[in-house]
Formats: sequence, structure tokens, C-alpha cells
Amino acid sequence: MIPVTASIALDERDLEERFIRASGPGGQNVNKVSTAVELRFRLNGYTDMPDDVRARLKRLAGRRLTLEGEIVIRAEEHRTQDRNRSEALARLVALVEQATHRPKPRVKTKVPKAAKQKRLDSKSRRSDVKSKRGRVRDHD
Repeated sequence: MIPVTASIALDERDLEERFIRASGPGGQNVNKVSTAVELRFRLNGYTDMPDDVRARLKRLAGRRLTLEGEIVIRAEEHRTQDRNRSEALARLVALVEQATHRPKPRVKTKVPKAAKQKRLDSKSRRSDVKSKRGRVRDHD
């Protein structure tokens, strides 16, 4: 079990790691050694978490969520497999921890009548200025 919060821990049976070759610079090392890590976390697996946290996690995962319900995290910043593994796991834990925070509900506020009136007065003043800008007509 990998602890996230006091009440939520990730079950290791839901995690799957694949080691792949990293892209980018690195010389011969990048062509020979599979240092990049692709960490897959099954969202509907053994891990016990509240439904609202699971729903927020789905939303936060965005395009990292597959159609099979797995969150895929790829780490290839470091030159060693071990550091990339810990980086990917840390990112997953941070994502789950972020999903545990319940967003504060938005409270609708009403625009005061005085503010509405002020806006309408300013619009009519501007309208008057523009309407008086026309061509000057000769009165014969």
C-alpha cells in the first residue's frame, strides 16, 4: 500500500510499470537502455477511495485517462530508471492527493441596483455623445 492521505492508500495491485526507451538527447545510452517509465494506475481496481474523489480524479486526469479506465503517467526526465520510477509515482500520488480536496462551492452574488443604474446611465451618456457627432446641416 502506498499512502496518499490518512484515509487513502493506493493498492500496489492497481499499478503496472513498463520501461521504455526515452526520447531526446542522450547519445548511445538513449538507444540501448530503457530508462523511461510508463506507470499505469487502474482507477476501478483494488484501491479503496470515496466515489467523489474517484470522480474528481477522472476529471483531473484529463487525457491521461484511457478508455479502459487507467491513468497513464510517463516519466523520462532523469537518466536512471529508478529516479524515473519514483518521479512517476510521486506524480500519481500528487494527482490523487489533489483529487481529495473538495472544491469550495461557488456562491452566486447579485449585482446591486445602483451598479446597474450607473452602467445604464454611462451607456446613455455615451450614446448622446455619439449621436451628436453627425454632420452639421445648414438651415436655410
